Amino acid sequence: MTQFFVYGESLLLTPIKRMLLIIAGIVSLVTGIIGAFVPLLPTVPLVLLAAYCFARSSERLHQWLLQHRYFGPIVENFQAGKGVPRKVKYRAIAIIWLSMGVSCWIVGNFWLIVMLIAIGVGVSIYLLGLPELDHNDHSKKTLDGDN
Repeated sequence: MTQFFVYGESLLLTPIKRMLLIIAGIVSLVTGIIGAFVPLLPTVPLVLLAAYCFARSSERLHQWLLQHRYFGPIVENFQAGKGVPRKVKYRAIAIIWLSMGVSCWIVGNFWLIVMLIAIGVGVSIYLLGLPELDHNDHSKKTLDGDN
């Protein structure tokens, strides 16, 4: 087993778990980049997911993300407790409910619909509870243009 640095704590990962986290982080980051150009795809939550995956699997990729011109401020603001832009929160909630609605329509099973609604409510409450980034604190431009 190999030891990896995670926000000041060590974490033991098997090589397979490490590789899966790296792949998940790369997929999330690429999807987030696409989201910068596609209106309904949120950039910030996907970049934060990539940071989470990289922090637990590759210190090199995590440091690259933190030092990146566009993505670094997103991750730093979130980690520092400054939050995320209001626009990003509401866009993420809208996308969640849009996808939940489509999922409910597709599955058609009452208990699955109840479960999806419960998940949607839980995630929405979490997102609404996140602190909002003050535009004056946002020193660098992000891909969402929330400057």
